[in-house]
Amino acid sequence: MVNIQVLLTVFNRRAKTLEALTHLYSNRSQDVRISVTLLDDGSKDGTAEAIAAQFPEVNIIIGDGSHYWNGGMRKAWEIAALSDPDFYLWLNDDTLLDTSAVQKLLHTSAFFADQAIVVGSTRDPETGEATYGGVIKESSWKPLRFRNVAPSPVVVAVDTMNGNCVLISKAVKNKVGLLSSAYTHGMGDFDYGLRAKKLGIEIWLVPEYVGTCSRNTVSGTWQSTALSTRLRWQKLKSVKGLPPREWLTFTRRHGGSLWLLTFLSPYLRVLLTTKKRKA
Repeated sequence: MVNIQVLLTVFNRRAKTLEALTHLYSNRSQDVRISVTLLDDGSKDGTAEAIAAQFPEVNIIIGDGSHYWNGGMRKAWEIAALSDPDFYLWLNDDTLLDTSAVQKLLHTSAFFADQAIVVGSTRDPETGEATYGGVIKESSWKPLRFRNVAPSPVVVAVDTMNGNCVLISKAVKNKVGLLSSAYTHGMGDFDYGLRAKKLGIEIWLVPEYVGTCSRNTVSGTWQSTALSTRLRWQKLKSVKGLPPREWLTFTRRHGGSLWLLTFLSPYLRVLLTTKKRKA
């Protein structure tokens, strides 16, 4: 029997979360025990209550709204690790797994003797195009510029990954540790993969897709030029943007010799766009 602790962090997406859990549990089998440790970061829409009613076996941790994705996943991981499972599965609450997803992940992990990180790719539910999964570096000169990799019929090596669907074995967790406490919301998933690579751990993309997940839109974020410069600047520095201290940590860790230019780049981009509009 293989024991998998599935880690989720959720906030005010009751319907999506319930659907994600339904798809997850469709992967249960006689050979796989799926346990879920879920942090509800202070939802006001009855998410925790609905989960408890429909999936009473889920271990629900109630947060205070300050955890966000990385903090919530890290907290869930700390608690899940107490049961010392064979694997941990990161899962987003907007990711709907196919019924064969967990078997594909486990099969790929076994191929590498459970010594590698295994990433599942998601497709858009309408277009079928790749949305999240593994990424590779575009250039050695720009080590923090990545592009998505679509899955193929065979395993593909990647440099790091989105955290939507990632299988991490006990051996990998014991070597790399948990998600870094340096990040609140974003960057933690990419950071984990890059840290693992530095420790000699390979990251492999599962053949074929494992589920569906729509890509997040840039509308309303700091990357949207439709917003005012002031609002873009505020969003850039916010928890869900590139908060300076956390972005500084990420670029210094992984940005190579030109890390300072990489650190300054998004802030300058917003400011330069401002000057162009005023001209």
